[in-house]
Amino acid sequence: MDPRLFAGTVLAYLYNHHIGRWPSRTLRGAFLKRALGGCGKGTSVQMDCKFLQPRKVYLGERNVINFGCVLDGRRYAIRAGNDVSIGPEAAILTLGHDPQSPDFADRGGEVVIGDRVWICFRSIILPGVTIGEGAVVAAGAVVSSDVDPYSIVAGSPAKLVGTRNKDLRYNCEFAPWPV
Repeated sequence: MDPRLFAGTVLAYLYNHHIGRWPSRTLRGAFLKRALGGCGKGTSVQMDCKFLQPRKVYLGERNVINFGCVLDGRRYAIRAGNDVSIGPEAAILTLGHDPQSPDFADRGGEVVIGDRVWICFRSIILPGVTIGEGAVVAAGAVVSSDVDPYSIVAGSPAKLVGTRNKDLRYNCEFAPWPV
């Protein structure tokens, strides 16, 4: 077995089953700074998030990853920009199977998330998708194709339902407790 793959599996196990359940944002953050491919300053990951191969997950500055999210970096990377808000129980997937393959072959791709993207509650982002800067993915949406900057998408499959104001000046800073 590839030693890097094994190390990633061990890190994911430690985080998913132990560290990620501790009610200390400081402890979780310190572990993730070492386990993830990148974790920017001010990024906050709430309890009970799951990382599949964390070494291929790159989170920019001031990201807020809410409780119960799944970030899948098994073969392809997840790259999130700055000030990204990911709602509770959202799933960002980079790997699946080709339904037309006679031998159930893998199929996937990198997921890229632009700055100030808001991914709402229980959204699912499928492999190979790029979500443009400032876009909003509505609650429960299933995103199977790229989302243009400042678009608002909803539904399954996600479709354009509106556009977002381009004058976004906020920073995602979430640190409710000092620990």
